[in-house]
Amino acid sequence: MFLTALAPAIWGTTYAVTTEFLPPGRPLLAAVIRALPAGLVLVAVTRRLPKGVWWWRALVLGALNIGAFFALLFVAAYRLPGGVAATVGAVQPLLAAGLSTGLLGERLSLRTVLAGAAGVAGVSLLVLRADARLDGIGVAAALGGAVVMATGVVLSKRWASSVPPLAATGWQLVAGGVLLLPVALVVEGAPPTSLTGANLAGYGYLAVVGSAFAYALWFRGIQALPATDVTFLGLLSPVVATALGWLALGQSLTAAQGLGGLVVLGALLVAQTQSGSGRRSRRQSLQQSRQPARQRS
Repeated sequence: MFLTALAPAIWGTTYAVTTEFLPPGRPLLAAVIRALPAGLVLVAVTRRLPKGVWWWRALVLGALNIGAFFALLFVAAYRLPGGVAATVGAVQPLLAAGLSTGLLGERLSLRTVLAGAAGVAGVSLLVLRADARLDGIGVAAALGGAVVMATGVVLSKRWASSVPPLAATGWQLVAGGVLLLPVALVVEGAPPTSLTGANLAGYGYLAVVGSAFAYALWFRGIQALPATDVTFLGLLSPVVATALGWLALGQSLTAAQGLGGLVVLGALLVAQTQSGSGRRSRRQSLQQSRQPARQRS
């Protein structure tokens, strides 16, 4: 679980890297560079291509987890204050829990629902501002991003693959990057001809650390953990982003934000404790069912 949690923690650094290192006004270019080069490198390193149904499954998962998610994320970022977008996106664990009930047969407990609601409340305290403006298209994009990401996580769990996580990560990054490339060219035009060393360092960090490394950990965690657990870990991103803004960028931190961070961490702890208890109960039931009848009598 700790390794999986590193992925959203790394994604929490994206805002600082984007504002401090990348050229302004090119979010879709950043999304393409995050996805496509990293995916091509992973495919070349693993030397594994999809087979059979995995050609279309990799395309669907890449569209959900990478392509559509990045595009909706950036639409929301352009049309909404960051706090509003993060608060709307925090419903993702609740969406994943509902989808897991229908697609994976997992039980939706009251404790999970309450932890999800607490996560949304904690994120709102952490990042939402009183003067935040609402935009219908932006809110729809943020909610759509949460829906496609939750769906991608649950389908990744349902369509569990036997290939190494690096190979599956490469397939999805390539698929998502290929889908994003024409959108970026139409919306933003050709890439800038002059990039500074800081720009290149920022793009390199997003591609290598933010995508190749972080998504490999993320998809590995999806294979090993319940889908709802994984999406709850995503709440770490706004916590890390806020902490980094305070520590590295000199941004102020209020008491309400501190309380929000504690609420988010508490929701994570409750959700993981609930899932851990459930997994232990299922293992014990399975072990008992395998005992010979005379041992159980």
